Amino acid sequence: MAEPEVIHSWSAPRSLSTSLMYSFAQRDDTEVVDEPLYAAFLKVTGFDRPYRDDVLSKMECNGDKVVKDVIYGSGSKKYRYCKHISKQRLFGLPSELMSKGKHFILIRNPLSILPSFEKVHPPSFLELGLGELVSIYSDLCQTGTPPAVIDADELQRDPETTLRSLCDDLEIPFQASMLKWEAGPIPEDGGWAPWWYKSVHESTGFSSPKTYPRTFPLSHYDLLEQSLPLYNILRRHVKHRSTLMSSPLPPPSLPVPENAKLLAWVGDEILPRDMAKVSVFDSVVQGGDSVWEGLRIYKGKIFKLEEHLDRLFDSAKALAFENVPAREEIKEAIFTTLITNGMFDNTHIRLSLTRGKKVTSGMSPAFNRYGCTLIVLAEWKPPVYDNDGGIVLVTATTRRNSPNNLDSKIHHNNLLNNILAKIASNNANAADAIMLDKDGFVSETNATNIFMVKKGCVLTPHADYCLPGITRTTVMELLVQENFILEERRISLSEFHTADEVWTTGTMGELSPVVKIDGRVIGDGKVGPITKTLQNAYKKLTEESGVPIPTYQEP
Repeated sequence: MAEPEVIHSWSAPRSLSTSLMYSFAQRDDTEVVDEPLYAAFLKVTGFDRPYRDDVLSKMECNGDKVVKDVIYGSGSKKYRYCKHISKQRLFGLPSELMSKGKHFILIRNPLSILPSFEKVHPPSFLELGLGELVSIYSDLCQTGTPPAVIDADELQRDPETTLRSLCDDLEIPFQASMLKWEAGPIPEDGGWAPWWYKSVHESTGFSSPKTYPRTFPLSHYDLLEQSLPLYNILRRHVKHRSTLMSSPLPPPSLPVPENAKLLAWVGDEILPRDMAKVSVFDSVVQGGDSVWEGLRIYKGKIFKLEEHLDRLFDSAKALAFENVPAREEIKEAIFTTLITNGMFDNTHIRLSLTRGKKVTSGMSPAFNRYGCTLIVLAEWKPPVYDNDGGIVLVTATTRRNSPNNLDSKIHHNNLLNNILAKIASNNANAADAIMLDKDGFVSETNATNIFMVKKGCVLTPHADYCLPGITRTTVMELLVQENFILEERRISLSEFHTADEVWTTGTMGELSPVVKIDGRVIGDGKVGPITKTLQNAYKKLTEESGVPIPTYQEP
């Protein structure tokens, strides 16, 4: 008799692990072992169970012997399937337990586990074992063999697809016999089966998930809060998902791949990208009730930080925010986020301050009793436009908000007015869309301020319907320093169509030359001389000014 190839299944209790063991027991090339480490676990921990004495008397209690003789002992079939509960992986077991064989992890949402858990004994964080399940995943990843992860919900919803995928990961052939079994116990059942396996014994295969869940017992709410994040950590590694609200689309590629592992500030803590979320009760979710700023970092300095914070506080005051964080607190959060990420150049920050979390859903700011929520999202992000060759604009039919409705001088997150215009530019394959005011004069684009040159004179629209951008103000100051003629006035669209030069300004894109608007070539279709002069002057200013990031040292 040879030593079989061992397949290790790791899971929390109540995760369909027994049904999966029954599935593998139907294979003609596999023997199954039900929780071989259970007796050793009971002996070492002293945990009480109704079947404790029976298990201790009939199973090997020495963990070393279990690993050597039961798990990796000789057998008559090609494969040995070992069903393990994660908490039974005791400290001090032989390293061969994890270094040999093929491992996979079976997970299930604690929302589904906890309602039925206390049939035999009360649930606890230790009994649930999700913390140890994450440790098992981490340990296996460190050995260079990350385990496959399957979700019990997927197993119920689409057993064949899930099992085929699992067999592929384990590099074993799928057998159709795995989908069905006869009702009743099997000889390999552990001594605890009468207490736990009633529903499995009544089954003949993986049952379809119930349309609606059980009412969740609020007595387990705290345990759910502790365990659900761990489930979600593992769930991110499930290959195949068919849940109700999951996207049918494959994961998209990121514009800058390095941003896949960024850390963001949310509230009062720094979190990994996929964990950086706000409450469903937050005002930014409830009504777009938030203000924001864009910041850019150049060689260890934050450009125009104080000016951006001035506008952030002005916007928050205009919207009557209360319990706003102090200026120094916000700066500390910004610095901490940048330093933690190691982002000191070529970085853009989306700084948001929401009215905060509400005590109940609704529009009224009277429900906001927790204070504001601060979000610092720093990304590796070069300027987003083609500032060398120039960009193309179209004119949107959507008009820019009037101060009669919503003053654009409030830098708020409710950007639907801009987004509708951006949709128009996307549909036209243009960089952005020009937005007109209610009288048909040019206001700005959906994302930037705009300038034009005619016969040596630089013109820009009044900041009546548009945000008086900080980059806009900076460029206006540079124009004066460079001795150009500058005029703020109402400008018609046809004037932009016939301009000698046009450019846009914004923190995210800096100075972006415009070479075509609505099919009309601007000037000679190339970056103009005044635009180039200002680009150079702006670049020099970003190199010479800005608020230093603490701890930054030039390479």
